[in-house]
Amino acid sequence: MDALEAIKKRRSIREYKDKPILKDLLGRIVDAGRFAATARDIQPWEFIVITDPAILKRIGEIAENGKFVSKAKACIAVYSSDTKYYLEDGCAATQNMLVAATAEGIASCWVAGDKKPYCNDISNLLHVPSGFKLISLISLGHPRLEEDFRIKEKRPLGEVLHWEKF
Repeated sequence: MDALEAIKKRRSIREYKDKPILKDLLGRIVDAGRFAATARDIQPWEFIVITDPAILKRIGEIAENGKFVSKAKACIAVYSSDTKYYLEDGCAATQNMLVAATAEGIASCWVAGDKKPYCNDISNLLHVPSGFKLISLISLGHPRLEEDFRIKEKRPLGEVLHWEKF
């Protein structure tokens, strides 16, 4: 799947098959995050891949909007050191991984991190040292249905594209 097709097919999918994701595939998805745009080339990110069902279950209990993580086959916790542009850099890495997962046929969903009340609990669970901010949690799994990757209607380009002025 080429990049533009993966971008168009990327969706938030919260239901997964009971099938593990190969470790090398998870590594390729994280590697896409590593190549994200980053302010001043600081690359402040750290990625924790979680596949242990007990930890996934606990994350699902802690993250109020991420209950479905408990049924995922993997989760990537995206952290950033506390730099000036930590949120932008971490979000760019997150988006790269979401698109890479789609390109690899893996379903995903972005769960908010930064500014959520559960950030400290997740960080404690994952033994993250101080000085790092949770940017996002990315749940991953094989899509329950193949049609999960159908292209979703978006606002027409003519409604959102402006030339020279708003």
